[in-house]
Amino acid sequence: TLGTQTDYRDGEAQTDPYSPVYIVRSGSVPEILTLATLTWGRGLPAGQAEMEIIDRIREKHAWEAALPPMDSPSNVTKRLKMMEAMEMKEWAYREEEIDKLQKVQMEVFKKLLQRQEENQNELDAMRLYNHWQNHQKAKEEKIRKIQRDCALMLRKLISKRKNWMGKLERRDIIKEYNDFSSQTYGPLSRIGFFPDNNSDYYVVKNFYLNTVAGLCELEKSVQHSISQLKIKAPKPKCTVTKSGYIRRSGRLEAVLAQVHQ
Repeated sequence: TLGTQTDYRDGEAQTDPYSPVYIVRSGSVPEILTLATLTWGRGLPAGQAEMEIIDRIREKHAWEAALPPMDSPSNVTKRLKMMEAMEMKEWAYREEEIDKLQKVQMEVFKKLLQRQEENQNELDAMRLYNHWQNHQKAKEEKIRKIQRDCALMLRKLISKRKNWMGKLERRDIIKEYNDFSSQTYGPLSRIGFFPDNNSDYYVVKNFYLNTVAGLCELEKSVQHSISQLKIKAPKPKCTVTKSGYIRRSGRLEAVLAQVHQ
């Protein structure tokens, strides 16, 4: 049973159900021998299709028993007609079986084609997305290049506009130092100047600030009154009682003064 099976069983050790040895008597044809071609897992246990096969075999046996003997020309003619009718019936059944198989195959083919089409659509969508991403990257890179070229051309136009006559001008040092937006005070990083590289140059270095002895000497030179802080408590703006509470009239006066402001 299903309950006694384990995950570690050997599949090849599972045998077919037991079939006892049988002996057929002479002159008898057991009906069960018509199912000798069926085995466990291949037709057994019998389903709807196997039951239809058994019914057809029974009908054929009944038909064979009903055939007239070949002892007269009329019986021979009748026998031939019955055989032709049975043959036509067999061909019709065979065609019906072929139609069923073709329908099943068509359904399988439809599912396979549908699955193939879905996979192809997913692949096409992925390719289109990658293609669109590549186009977007190229577009952004082109826009950045156009912006850089535009800024460069604007700088060139501005520099040309300053000297639109094309005259040679000498350097005016006084004008450069007088203008705080000139290259002397605020050089641009695009011409190769980075002010953060020489930031240590502007650090104040003093004996009284960088050494302990200097700090002690600086502390001695400061007056004693400066180091002694005197803090006066602020006077309350509202009327306060002896116990330290603010009266209601005082709170009202404070609110009115705030509204007036």
